[in-house]
Amino acid sequence: MSNLMAIILAAGKGTRMKSALPKVLHQVGGKPMVRQVLDAAAFAGADKKVVVIGFGAQTVAEALAGQAEFVVQTEQLGTGHAVMQAKKQLAAFAGTVMVLCGDTPLLTGGLLSELYAEHNKQQAAATVLTAVMPDPAGYGRVIRNQAGQVEKIVEHKDASPAELSVSEINTGIYCFEAGKLLAALDGLTCDNAQGEYYLTDVIAILNKQAQKVWAVTAGDYRETLGINSRLQLAEAESIIRRRKLEALMESGVTIMDPNSTFIDLQVEIAPDTIIYPFTWIEGQSKIGANSLIGPNTRLTNTIVGNNTTIHFSYAHDCTVGSHVILGPYVHLRPDTCLQDGVKVGNFVEVKNSVVGEKSKIPHLSYIGDTDMGAGVNIGSGTITVNYDGKLKHRTTIEDDAFIGCNTNLVAPVKVGSGSYVAAGSTITKNVPPGSLGVARARQNNIEGWAEKQRR
Repeated sequence: MSNLMAIILAAGKGTRMKSALPKVLHQVGGKPMVRQVLDAAAFAGADKKVVVIGFGAQTVAEALAGQAEFVVQTEQLGTGHAVMQAKKQLAAFAGTVMVLCGDTPLLTGGLLSELYAEHNKQQAAATVLTAVMPDPAGYGRVIRNQAGQVEKIVEHKDASPAELSVSEINTGIYCFEAGKLLAALDGLTCDNAQGEYYLTDVIAILNKQAQKVWAVTAGDYRETLGINSRLQLAEAESIIRRRKLEALMESGVTIMDPNSTFIDLQVEIAPDTIIYPFTWIEGQSKIGANSLIGPNTRLTNTIVGNNTTIHFSYAHDCTVGSHVILGPYVHLRPDTCLQDGVKVGNFVEVKNSVVGEKSKIPHLSYIGDTDMGAGVNIGSGTITVNYDGKLKHRTTIEDDAFIGCNTNLVAPVKVGSGSYVAAGSTITKNVPPGSLGVARARQNNIEGWAEKQRR
């Protein structure tokens, strides 16, 4: 167990987002941005995590349930005031406290690990994470002394011309020794134009006490960027998805066009799989080796085996085996399981069903609430009629059955192994194994009828 606690500031509304959803819950890379921050803190070794919530407190707490402890900032009176809400947790902790912002989803665990390690190495009372910005306008400047220690943090509006020439800025991310932070919080005042308590004043207090205040500069300033608008959200999304695509390509996955491929951070893809353009792979999806995915495909929380082809299709919350051919224009709905060697073709929808090995549903069918065996052939236009207006019922189709075109299987019903159902039938009774099920009216031809109609 590490000696690191993270306090994540997540109480703000995010007015510029123009959203009823708390800013920190807007998603980046398939996860709420505050989740990205929590994950980075955990990677750095933070076993204890405290999230300061305020606007939409209940919504944020529900979204992060079980992942952190929560304290509420009922009034947003500055960053120092936000940390004050965790005084109880600070008083019970003797170690390093990492203060993070819940709207910085581009933070990596590696960067926070570097910050924590350098803080310990320097035995500092506080360590500031800084960044060198190409355009530092609007940011607080970090002023160091000749020994490299942080002498002060000065806000842009208060900086002298010489200080404004400094491009190293304060990111709002810190490491503190818990006891020293707690003592300094007691010295904060709101005697300023905004009437707020600033965490940067803790740095000033520690400097006055001749405590060591150090700084670590991020190698890539983009990791420290905060999100305050939809435009910045889109920019962060682009950065974080590009990271994911690059990591996948380095691991042996082919991404034919990174600019038109969108893959969530938690997705796993094995080597030698090829992802075609205009493909979305989301949530907890996992894809095996040597598969072909896309183009124009969306997979959400879908497990895919090896050597499987999926194109022009949408699948969510389901499982697709190996050596499966899926598409085009297929919709796999939740709780569907396609076993190895299955073929599902044009304009087919499958829902809450198991399709056995090497079974085929080539085109124009709806298979819902069905248990299908191996080697089954489903003719074009087959419908499992699963809903009676009140309840859903299941259909069973056993191994090697052959279902003719334009068949309705009215559940609950069973088609036995090796049996046939004649095209155009509406089956309402079980078909025994090895039988032929026929359920349609006998054809009658009335000769001369057409000529009489024409006259």
